[in-house]
Amino acid sequence: MTATQKIRLTKLLDDQIIKNYFANSINARQRRAKDTEYRLTQNTIPISDFANGHEYFGLHKKEDHWVLREWAPHASEIYMYGDFSKWKNLPEFAMKKINVMAGIWELKIPLSKINHGQLYKLFVKWNGGCGERIPAYARRVVQDDHTKIFSAQIWAPKENYTWKIPDFKPEFKFPLIYESHIGMGQEKEGVGTYEGFRINILPRIKKAGYNTLQIMALMEHPYYGSFGYHVSNFFAASSRFGTPEELKHLIDDAHEMGIAVIMDLVHSHSVKNESEGLSRFDGTPYQYFHDGARGEHHAWDSRCFNYGKTEVLHFLLSNCRFWLDEYKIDGYRFDGITSMMYYDHGLGTNFSHYDCYFDSSVDEDAVAYLTLANKVIHAVKPAATTIAEDVSGMPGLGAPIADGGIGFDYRLSLGIPDFWFNYFKKVSDDHWNVESMFYELTNRRSDEKTISYVECHDQAIVGSKTMAFWLMDANMYEHMSKIDTDPTIDRGIALHKMIRLMTMSTANGGYLNFMGNEFGHPEWIDFPREGNNWSYKYARRQWSLADNGFLKFEQLGSFDRDVLILITENEAINHFCEKKYTHSDDKIIAFSRGKLIFIYNFHPVNSVSDYFIDISRGDYKLLLDSDRKIYGGHERIAQGQLFKTSTKKNDKGSRTGITIYLPSRTCMILKKE
Repeated sequence: MTATQKIRLTKLLDDQIIKNYFANSINARQRRAKDTEYRLTQNTIPISDFANGHEYFGLHKKEDHWVLREWAPHASEIYMYGDFSKWKNLPEFAMKKINVMAGIWELKIPLSKINHGQLYKLFVKWNGGCGERIPAYARRVVQDDHTKIFSAQIWAPKENYTWKIPDFKPEFKFPLIYESHIGMGQEKEGVGTYEGFRINILPRIKKAGYNTLQIMALMEHPYYGSFGYHVSNFFAASSRFGTPEELKHLIDDAHEMGIAVIMDLVHSHSVKNESEGLSRFDGTPYQYFHDGARGEHHAWDSRCFNYGKTEVLHFLLSNCRFWLDEYKIDGYRFDGITSMMYYDHGLGTNFSHYDCYFDSSVDEDAVAYLTLANKVIHAVKPAATTIAEDVSGMPGLGAPIADGGIGFDYRLSLGIPDFWFNYFKKVSDDHWNVESMFYELTNRRSDEKTISYVECHDQAIVGSKTMAFWLMDANMYEHMSKIDTDPTIDRGIALHKMIRLMTMSTANGGYLNFMGNEFGHPEWIDFPREGNNWSYKYARRQWSLADNGFLKFEQLGSFDRDVLILITENEAINHFCEKKYTHSDDKIIAFSRGKLIFIYNFHPVNSVSDYFIDISRGDYKLLLDSDRKIYGGHERIAQGQLFKTSTKKNDKGSRTGITIYLPSRTCMILKKE
């Protein structure tokens, strides 16, 4: 390793242990990624051009014919059949193996033989068996309402969608992410649509102050209740929500509003289903996945990709590019990558020492894939955002590839919701510690940016509850009226605002919220299943709670919106988070982000007058406080106050700061004039 490489690694991985003991491991990891890239491209084409399998495989309409190609090395015969053949294997629809060594099959079809909207599948034969399969690169997959059987659908409308904004570039300084689920994005009990979301929810997101829409469960999945994690068709947008054109219209409208659109990308595993998915596609269990026990994810009941296989890398890297090209997606949240990076999927490992990140438990092929995936995504769309969901704390995950990292733009701060929910459940209010809060919220590596959040969909999935419900529980059903003075609700409303602002105001990369939680959506998420009699009651969002004008949900939503506007206007997240004052017994903390000062009094009962807060010399104007009536507070703080710093002397020296009144369970934002 050269001196320059050592310097860059030291700068990147700002940890003495890594610097001293693991620089060689990191360098070897980088060499593996480069070697893998060479194996794929032979240095004759860019890796982003290699990731173009979706333009070769699958069904494509040419000027004078259709062409269908598929990779199935162990198949002995393949037929395309469907509506057009009365679901019979006809010789004219028999595919030919055009590359015996590579196992590539092809079928050319006259334009008149098949039409837009018709259903089709592949009938695959192999030594000792046969079965129906959906093409691996199918771009449209639909389910029959009566039989519940999935089929590919020929999708070639007469007119392609015309993009209003074909080359969207985000103008915001940091992502404020509104995590969403299209099917849940409606109030009635049922499945929401792309159109309904575009018309009814996009304006809400814009008004609420968020600049990035993250769509979950977008890739086709056979079981709705899987929340999109058991993907079957990686190139098909879920048809249960509408058509490809309707999804494009949604994304286009979001771009017109200045909202970036990212999606949940599930490359950590695949559904086990054989007739709908990739499992045993050509009769072998190891075509896309590892053979034997390693190919089975027993905890998730799914299949595990073989990231060392050229054809699998072609498939997955092409999938990364496809959504950028076809749907103008602006980036990805990579789901469950801990499961990819470790042979034991990170299960049962506490990652208490750095050896865990560089020993034989790491699947270096998977790490190389993630590195190349980031390289492809940023080559195709330099402004794209990639976010890693990793519970292990893998060093270098959110660092540039050129500096020895894996290349993600952000890491999800998974420890923050764990910290907050532990407080809700186990620690009484009088034992809350502001020093612990600040430490947990700002404990991150200096070489990477993170996405902070209080709760996402994970915290409210069946078996748990939203933060609002943990704080207020069943009282939410009867005491959320604006004129109600229920003490449990009063406490919950106050803490809901403080916790969310504390998390937003300490973020160092971006902030995330799951839809509806900004206004304290109650209860939990539970998709229709046999155990709840196939009910949609908890698989929806009750927007009317915030809209009817009578309930405190509206006040929580207003607070969330107004603080996001202030944070955005002042680019607070881009400034260093500097602690100015703490007092553990009084439960008071203050810190700065640029010209903004955030002050919190977490004490459950003590309101303090003439309280001295140490901050830099200057004049500070009160911009916002959580105790205003429009936010469900008690209006104990005079609006528009201007605070001038003064100097206090004592036997230890002098202190500069402001004298302020801090009611219990309140927070405020000041700005230096």
